[in-house]
Amino acid sequence: MSITEIVVTNLSELIAQVTPTEPDPTTRRRRDSGIYRGGADATWPLLTSLDTLGGVAPPHTKADLEEYILRNFIRYSRPYFRNPPVNDWEILVAAQHHGLPTRLLDWTYSPLVAAHFATAGHRHEADRVVWRLDWKAVHRHFELPGLALLIQDLDGIFGKERPFSPSSFFGASGQGREFACMLEPPSLDARIVAQSATFTLCSDKRQPFDRFLEGHDLGSALTKFVIPMHDAAGFRDQLDLVSVDERRLFPDLDGVAAHLRRYYS
Repeated sequence: MSITEIVVTNLSELIAQVTPTEPDPTTRRRRDSGIYRGGADATWPLLTSLDTLGGVAPPHTKADLEEYILRNFIRYSRPYFRNPPVNDWEILVAAQHHGLPTRLLDWTYSPLVAAHFATAGHRHEADRVVWRLDWKAVHRHFELPGLALLIQDLDGIFGKERPFSPSSFFGASGQGREFACMLEPPSLDARIVAQSATFTLCSDKRQPFDRFLEGHDLGSALTKFVIPMHDAAGFRDQLDLVSVDERRLFPDLDGVAAHLRRYYS
């Protein structure tokens, strides 16, 4: 099945679309279990920072540098960790969080946080997008647990023949089991907590994540909520009204400054 595309022109429409019509039979609550990602252009595919490292025309040109990039981050980052990382997966999460190109793709449990990243700080004229991923459907397809994976779960699931580390995983890319999973990061800092952050990890680093899912008949696990270009400013104003802004999502001086710079520009 193909990816569903739905146009939303304001915040209330987005909330209505992601709110289940019936309560969960167990919890009796109407809580969506999807995860979300905001994009500045609805025509862009789901590319990781590693995908775009060498540019986007074409992407994936520097995918083979992945292991060397992480090795050097491990080499130089050690003095700056307040607490020693548990393992190299935790270092990979920290690297992604601080802007290093990796194959991890950022998501959030909150559609409003995703809408913030779709509508804040973008100057070019384009329809915006909030992606929704049904990660539980992805886990079912790849025979993975129905719970969000923690970094300590990875070795037990994927390390049957040898320890499963980023280095062993990167070196075996294209040779081992194909999969995509949702990886819940440890709370390394206040930003991860404030943004309800999570990640997807994929075995394929040579095609966009949406194309990978479509290739496994998982296009229906994705929904594109398109925010028309002429509605983006009003959408942004509504997010400010409900306090979804840089000051709350980046709880530090950088966040305060970024919020005021955008708000008064």
